[in-house]
Amino acid sequence: MQVIYEDNHIIVVYKESGEIVQADRSGDVPLSDIVKQWLKEKYAKPGNVFLGVVHRLDRPVAGLVIFAKTSKALTRLNDMFRNGEVHKTYWALVKNPPPFEEATLTNWLVRNTQQNKSYAYDWEVEHAKKSILKYKVLGHSEYYTLLEINLMTGRHHQIRTQLSHMGCPIKGDLKYGAQRSNPDGSISLLSHKVAFIHPVSKEAIQLTSPLPNDPTWDAFRALTSAVNNE
Repeated sequence: MQVIYEDNHIIVVYKESGEIVQADRSGDVPLSDIVKQWLKEKYAKPGNVFLGVVHRLDRPVAGLVIFAKTSKALTRLNDMFRNGEVHKTYWALVKNPPPFEEATLTNWLVRNTQQNKSYAYDWEVEHAKKSILKYKVLGHSEYYTLLEINLMTGRHHQIRTQLSHMGCPIKGDLKYGAQRSNPDGSISLLSHKVAFIHPVSKEAIQLTSPLPNDPTWDAFRALTSAVNNE
């Protein structure tokens, strides 16, 4: 487990693709339990460790996850996420370059719970939720394009659905139109950066994720280092 930031009230860790944030029907050990055990051992806590889950990432997605270490932080972080006060930036590798270098996508998404999949429409339909994201092209490798994505709304599989609808499915995302899977079952979507005002200290926090250990991401390593240092 890789800890990116920790203080008395919050801990931010890097989630590997394939890990689940919170327990589900799979029975696999969730990241929340791994973090609890890490805290228990680090601080030699004799009893149960408090850890609050405030947001999730899809299982095949890697990147930054914020947990609350105190009930005060949990309550405030929940409010901050609800009010859009935690700003998350994603990076995605797509096979097909988008039609514009930078644009705002607006669609109406309908979630199919049986399929665990969302569908995008260009107009409002029954049971649809308006979904908005902004993207810009950061660079190209021989085969892929790196996009930076900022969500204006938070919908089920929103980035995956809207990019696929645009004709740019994320590398490895078979569910949303990729031609082949990634060898490790991941999709090439990364929760790359989080920025927020600390729920207790009120300090401005901005954190950046490492890149996944993957040859396709390696092609962008020099570019991403330059972007992160801007």
